[in-house]
Formats: sequence, structure tokens, C-alpha cells
Amino acid sequence: MNAIIDRMDLETRILIVDDDPGIRSLISSFLDRHGYRADAAADPLEMRQKLSGTRYDLIVLDVMMPREDGLTALRDLQRSDGPPVIMLSAVGTDIDRIVGLEMGAEDYLAKPCNPRELLARIRTVLRRTAKQAESRSYEGSEESGSNGVRRFSGWRIDLLGRTLHDPDQMPIILSDGEFRLLRAFVEHPRRVLTRDQLLDYARGQDSEHYDRAIDVQISRLRRKLGSDELIRTVRNEGYMFVPAVSA
Repeated sequence: MNAIIDRMDLETRILIVDDDPGIRSLISSFLDRHGYRADAAADPLEMRQKLSGTRYDLIVLDVMMPREDGLTALRDLQRSDGPPVIMLSAVGTDIDRIVGLEMGAEDYLAKPCNPRELLARIRTVLRRTAKQAESRSYEGSEESGSNGVRRFSGWRIDLLGRTLHDPDQMPIILSDGEFRLLRAFVEHPRRVLTRDQLLDYARGQDSEHYDRAIDVQISRLRRKLGSDELIRTVRNEGYMFVPAVSA
């Protein structure tokens, strides 16, 4: 049971804020079916209550709500350095869209929207923010003098030198795609990564081949690591790098 709880805590969490219970239920159920943990709030007040106790990776925020509108809530989120926001609005004019984007929203969709389009926009925003966070983390490690070496289960990977050594200190040759994939895992250990996230993290010189066969790349990397236990398949979601990673 604890393993299940730990895994669920590591999933991407999205908060749907809309005063329409039908829309909340529709979007939440749709996102749940696509591997996300979706919660719902009826208004900005309930949104703040949920944010006080839970970390969300993204908020889908309706503009037109009674008592407090979504733009006011967005302004508060920006002041408090909240998660990225995608705005939804029944008023889909260019002016409203521009105002929302200028206030800090990552994206803006007119209602009613196709849930699949919303899912695509969510994935795009999550990829973009993950890239930004990874870039800041990498720059910070460079500034602090990090040597880029990470260790897991007796293995040693040099992220800057692009080398991998097994527990017997024997060098293991990795293709560009395999190295990028392993780097994505060691930089995000014990977290469920979807195939889309792995594609984004590990895209490199052999990206076309990687796009066609991510599961094949995972299989090859497992063989070179000599174990299927280090990279766990999470059904209907993606993969998780199981061991602890240390510098």
C-alpha cells in the first residue's frame, strides 16, 4: 500500500477551477484517464484551500466565476509564484486572451473546448515548464561547481563527461539516445515519467528513431544496466527510475 501511495504522490497533479460542476467532472475524469492526478475546486477560495495543502503542477482556471473572477485569482497566483495556469473562458475574444496571457497565463482556451485539445495544451505547458526548471537547475549546478557525477545502486554516471561505469568500474557504452534517457531518469528519480516527458527530456541526435520506439530504447537501456528492476514500468502511465540517486 505504501508503494502505491508513494507512486501516486509523485504523479503530475492538476487542479481544475470552475464553477460549473459538469465541466469540473468532465475535465477531471478525462485527465485521470490519461495518467494525471486531477482535483477540482468550485471557486478561487476553494482553490487556495487546496493549494495550501497540496503541490500542484498546473492549474486549469475558468475566467468567469461568481464573487471572484479567474483573472483576479491569476494575479494572486503570479504574486505567490504559483504553478503554471491555463485559462478557460466562454468569452474567447482576442482582447480577453491577450489580457490573460499578459497577466501571466501560460495558455488560453475558449469554452467549450475539446478535452483532447486541452490535454495537448497541458502537455505542452508541462514540457515547457519542466525544460525551464531543468535549465535553471543545470545552471545552478554549474555555478556551484558541481562535477556532474551521480551514483545509483553502485553505478556511476558523469553527466558532463557523458560516461557510465558499472559497479565493477567497467565503462558501459551508451548511444546518444540511451545516455539522454538515462540522464532524464537520474535527474528525476522515483518519479513517474510519461512517454511524452521522456521524449522531451531525451530528444537528441537520434530523436527520429527515439520517437518511433521509446519502449525499445528502454529495453536496450535495461539490458546495458543488467536489470529490469532499476526502471519500473508503470502501467498506462510511463516509467519510474527506482533507485535513490546521490551526487
